[in-house]
Amino acid sequence: MKQFKLSRGPLLNKKGRLNESGYHKQLIKVYNRNNVKASRLKLKEWDYYLIYNEKFALALTVADNGYMAIGSISFINFTEPSYTTKSKIMLLSLGKLKMPTSSYFGTTKFNYKNTFIEIKHESKGRILKFSMENFKDGTNISGDLLLSECPKDSMTIAVPFYKKPKHFYYNQKIVGMRAHGVVKFDQEIVEFNSQDSYAILDWGRGVWPYKNTWYWSSAAGEVDGHKIGFNLGYGFGDTSHATENMIFYDHKGTKLDDVVFKVPKDPKGHDNYMMPWHFESSDGKFQAVFTPIIDRQDKINFAILSTNQHQVFGHFTGYMITDTDKKIEFHNILGFAEKVMNKW
Repeated sequence: MKQFKLSRGPLLNKKGRLNESGYHKQLIKVYNRNNVKASRLKLKEWDYYLIYNEKFALALTVADNGYMAIGSISFINFTEPSYTTKSKIMLLSLGKLKMPTSSYFGTTKFNYKNTFIEIKHESKGRILKFSMENFKDGTNISGDLLLSECPKDSMTIAVPFYKKPKHFYYNQKIVGMRAHGVVKFDQEIVEFNSQDSYAILDWGRGVWPYKNTWYWSSAAGEVDGHKIGFNLGYGFGDTSHATENMIFYDHKGTKLDDVVFKVPKDPKGHDNYMMPWHFESSDGKFQAVFTPIIDRQDKINFAILSTNQHQVFGHFTGYMITDTDKKIEFHNILGFAEKVMNKW
């Protein structure tokens, strides 16, 4: 497929439509929420950070989705395995969180009902601080982390939705930042060390249809002393001009065409998330088998709003081929693959 590369300039025109659709390796388009012409109830803005190593993972979400704002914390233990996810909801936020217009500056903050999440940009990196009372069985959780070594190349995409001219999806995935800091939970101090801990950012701004299902997968690691990673996904709008599939080798991105997520089925035809998944790109540059460890499920039903999430963590084994035709084989790289169904 022919993929179109974005150029510099405003994301939206005066009618609230994308000036162009396509991809880039940096957040090159300028997002201005004042140019959005759709209802503010449909505007979705979010920052999602995943920090992980071979033993633990932490996920922080701050989102202003028009109808409501969400501050969410997840803590996953891969060795048991087990997880806890808890979210606080602020109704009819309508942009009150004033989410930053770029992933490279500004402060993202959620402070509501004994839940605090803050992401700040400083010269040394991104500072993540958070706390939540009664996170699990009366136990609080808190943490302070630094994300550094932000790669220059990232996956950035701007695409419309089918037959929805004022709907759009502007997204950046940064894969392979280093994480350092501590999380205090359940009378335990969990340390993340920059030598073996990674961070992934999902930064999204857009106007979405009410009902949507997406697939997303990402991972970071090392092979023979070289940094590798990837971002895969679909279901995020009309990707006829560009997909959000990209691999990274020593932080340099290589664009992929379509990638199929082959989720196994049980005898009744339902998704069986804990059996091995298979991934394959149409251009032959990526292939992998994903062996799950734990399915982090999150289900919210709130009036007309709902979400059903299966974020499955596990190990990837396969290969990827860069723009220079270098084939990199990888074994047991830790990451995740997810299927999310939203009515929002």
